[in-house]
Amino acid sequence: MKASDFKVSSHLKFILPSLLGIFLFMVPFYNPGDGSVTILIAIMAGWIQGALANYLSLIMMLIISITAIGTVLVKLVGPDKLDNTPFFKQLFNVPWVWVVTRVLGMIFAVMVYFQIGPDAVISDVTGGLLLDSLLHVLFAVFLFAGLFLPLLLNFGLLELFGVLLTKIMRPVFKLPGRSSIDCLASWLGDGTIGVLLTSKQYEEGYYTKREAAVIGTTFSVVSITFSLVVITEVGLEHMFIPFYLTVALAGLVAALIMPRIPPLSRKLNTYVTEEADDISEAIPEQHNTFTYAYTQAVNRGNKSSGVKEFFKQGGQNILDMWMGVAPIVMALGTIALVIAEFTPVFTWLGLPFVPILELLQIPYAQAASETILVGFADMFLPAIIGASIESEMTRFVIASLSVTQLIYMSEVGGLLLGSKVPVNMKDLFIIFLLRTIITLPVIALIAHLIF
Repeated sequence: MKASDFKVSSHLKFILPSLLGIFLFMVPFYNPGDGSVTILIAIMAGWIQGALANYLSLIMMLIISITAIGTVLVKLVGPDKLDNTPFFKQLFNVPWVWVVTRVLGMIFAVMVYFQIGPDAVISDVTGGLLLDSLLHVLFAVFLFAGLFLPLLLNFGLLELFGVLLTKIMRPVFKLPGRSSIDCLASWLGDGTIGVLLTSKQYEEGYYTKREAAVIGTTFSVVSITFSLVVITEVGLEHMFIPFYLTVALAGLVAALIMPRIPPLSRKLNTYVTEEADDISEAIPEQHNTFTYAYTQAVNRGNKSSGVKEFFKQGGQNILDMWMGVAPIVMALGTIALVIAEFTPVFTWLGLPFVPILELLQIPYAQAASETILVGFADMFLPAIIGASIESEMTRFVIASLSVTQLIYMSEVGGLLLGSKVPVNMKDLFIIFLLRTIITLPVIALIAHLIF
């Protein structure tokens, strides 16, 4: 089928939502509130955050508590009771390690909100910092990003870029062209989307073991949404555009190197099924690359559901982000901050990085070193711990590095371990360290050019 075979309404179903998605998520805007330049989603999030400032701690405490109680109830009565509502089944039926994490998150949130329990947990530099600051940002950003995310995912934009990037992925990254869809879905949506897509396609025989491992650990990139939260947490939201360009460049360097060195290079180039599906990446004769990409995009947009389905999916995205992320951040974040504030553990772990940071001329190298390895637990933790460092350049480096490290156990790492993608805990930690070593000099160089 050619683009000319579609009705005008079919073209508009692709073009209008995709342009609106680009307008909301990718076009830089001047924010009259603080004079910064950022994306429209961030400006809208700032408005709602300001309007609900006095209530957001209570709202987030309730969301975390409802999540934990719902998760425990589903485990007690059996997930089969939610067979008729697959979204809520997926939301509440999680492995036991996340059940415990969610309950712990609820306990910490209740303690902080009502100011009961040890000061180490409820103080302004530990649990209080999370519930009264970071979770406010999470609430606001996820509200709008989750609602409008289908504009990027469901109307053909992914299909357009997927076909256009086919000729780049194979020679440059040694991957099939369709893997660009996994990357774009992560970038525009969520790293977990990329992992789930990769795992599913690997199980169905579309990727080899090596390809699945490379895509899952290198291309399940941190989304625009999460990146916005991280840069806001370190107080540099006015630098979102240069920050995200830095992350993209450092991530590209890592993506070029990681598949060519162990442990990823040692993964077998064999399929999980005996006879893999041979999907041709060739462009049909009657098309060139662009016309085929555009036809695929219009075809996808034409299949999209109506306004009701759009808001339903947007609402599900919001709940998934709020209830999936907030309890984990509250639980792991509080524990990490207590360790960071009241023990020398992260100081010890960061010591090997002090001379490297000093060599790269990063101010406050000692303080910055304490944030480097904590990112393996959760992506937000380096930004939370580093937010008090005085140097803007150092905070910029910490925020950029935490996003490019990519393998954090609270989400992408945990999901990879639970998926069929052939990686283990040892692989993930080595990949995390290698990504840190590869991307840190790139980020430092750009930081010196900016500041």
